[in-house]
Amino acid sequence: MGIEGAGTVERFMRKVLLPLSVLSGIVVVSGFFFPDFVGEVVSGQSWLVVSLLFFGAGLGYLTVLPETETEEPDSVPTADYLMGIRRLSWTETVRTFLGRHDAITFGVPVGAFGLFFLAQFFFPTVTIDAVAAVQGVVTGYFDWLLLGVVLLSVAYCVLLLVGPWGDIKLGGPDVEPTYTFPVYFTMFFSAGIAAGIVFWGPAEAIFHYQTPPPFFGAEAQSAAAIDGALTYSLFHWGFSAWSAYLVLGIPIAYFVYQRGASLRVSAILTPFLGVDNLDSVWCRLVDMLAIFATIGGIATSVALVSQQFLTGTNYQWGVEFGTLGPVLFVTGLVIVFVMSAQSGVHRGIRRIAGVNIGLFVLFAALIFAIGPRGAMFEYSAEAVGDYLVNFVPMSVYLGGEWVTGWTVWNWAWWFSWAPFAGLFLAALSRGRTIRTVVLTGFVATSLATMVWFLLLGTTSLHLQHTGAADILGSIAAFGGSEAVAGFPLFSALPLSQLLIFLFLGLIIVFMTTSADTSTLVVAILASKRGVAPTTATIVFWGILQGVVAVSVLLTGSEATLQAAAVLTGGPFAVIALLAMVGLTVTFLRNERGHESIFSKLPDLPFEDVYEE
Repeated sequence: MGIEGAGTVERFMRKVLLPLSVLSGIVVVSGFFFPDFVGEVVSGQSWLVVSLLFFGAGLGYLTVLPETETEEPDSVPTADYLMGIRRLSWTETVRTFLGRHDAITFGVPVGAFGLFFLAQFFFPTVTIDAVAAVQGVVTGYFDWLLLGVVLLSVAYCVLLLVGPWGDIKLGGPDVEPTYTFPVYFTMFFSAGIAAGIVFWGPAEAIFHYQTPPPFFGAEAQSAAAIDGALTYSLFHWGFSAWSAYLVLGIPIAYFVYQRGASLRVSAILTPFLGVDNLDSVWCRLVDMLAIFATIGGIATSVALVSQQFLTGTNYQWGVEFGTLGPVLFVTGLVIVFVMSAQSGVHRGIRRIAGVNIGLFVLFAALIFAIGPRGAMFEYSAEAVGDYLVNFVPMSVYLGGEWVTGWTVWNWAWWFSWAPFAGLFLAALSRGRTIRTVVLTGFVATSLATMVWFLLLGTTSLHLQHTGAADILGSIAAFGGSEAVAGFPLFSALPLSQLLIFLFLGLIIVFMTTSADTSTLVVAILASKRGVAPTTATIVFWGILQGVVAVSVLLTGSEATLQAAAVLTGGPFAVIALLAMVGLTVTFLRNERGHESIFSKLPDLPFEDVYEE
């Protein structure tokens, strides 16, 4: 294929984007460190435009850098083929666009979102009440189901990690991984966690400090409430959360690489329907639900992080944006993640994920270096201990409205993201053993997330409890929005301007790394089975996600759409249960003779000890 990305358009974009990023970056950096001087030149909504130009042009430049490939892409509809992007001429794109899509998985989600916004616009009260009622049924009456499936998912991941089935190599013993382990971890972690880790990192523990979880029974805003607040932050973002992705991703990977199923979420139905019957109405229903959940979840997240970015800009420069601000932000973000998605996994998605992890590690290191390390170690040790001791009791605890509003809602939200994150994990895992997949997607990701929440949680709680910062007061001043929580926290620390600058960058980069992946996954699911997405398909679904995000911002329906997306978490929790059953039965029938991790350990000299 020669040079990927050597087209005229991409060459032109490389010439434009780099100087644009450098020039706008000079203005943005100067605005942070010399606000009085630069504020006379750049003011008002111009700050938003300049900030978006800096971050967007820089990330866009990475996506259009060329990459040399020595071989033509395989034309067989394998997982690698389907993750590639087909570049067609304009005439061929228009002529074949609808013909390349499945009528059900393409048409029904598009129609459903159209009807949702029509109902939200003309009958807002009825729509909100209807979604709230259904959500109340799912989280209120089936809370035991979500709690049970999540606990079972954690146990299943541990079984795969230490048991004999972890020895199975996806794709066969002679297949080598496509990506190195650091790249493999980077792409999955960035796609799976999204900007939620940035959005809730400074906020969740402080909310639990204000309204303590009933499991611990601590008094609000007391020293005793600190431990419970941190413990539940770890619980909601640790092993339980990431297990939802694994129990869908591993069955998809196994049946794709070992049984020849197509790279789709519905591949998990292989043991029940067989490979030849994966085009049934049940499979299309699963893929259709996955598309709806993915677009709803990503669009809601884009809307939420746009509020966080605009809140940070407002906090920094006192700028009010009105309606135009969110539209500008979402438009800029859509351009970036569409450019990344259409460039493919090997270019934009991989490179931006690398930038993301680099910023993530740098920011965490700065917080550790300048934060209250004594409080960090003290609070973290207590929280980790309580997390380990109380993990099972917390997992089965039905504690009324608090647990429904936090734990059950979180589990439903993680399961609603599981289809696209699981499919992406499966696509990256060819050539890996199941044990390595679990070690990466369950252990390493959970530990990285927990470290982040400990760093930011301990810092925010210490500053709030000692009176060094009034984070809760700032949240109240901004109408109770958790989006502002990080900015008073960073303002109370040394290097505050640098921290806020990096934090705003993390917001954009984390969201981009999930949105570009979700766009690619949705394009695969909406296409006909065995047909790879085209550039036009990627652009269509990327723009649709942006339109949905702008629509929820303009209609004020982000909470309603988020609730609707969360509703898909219930069905996918049941599907995850079926996936674990089907995979286990398949393993018992076809995968014998593998070794557990314990059989690989060296023999201990018990006999020598006994003889002595």
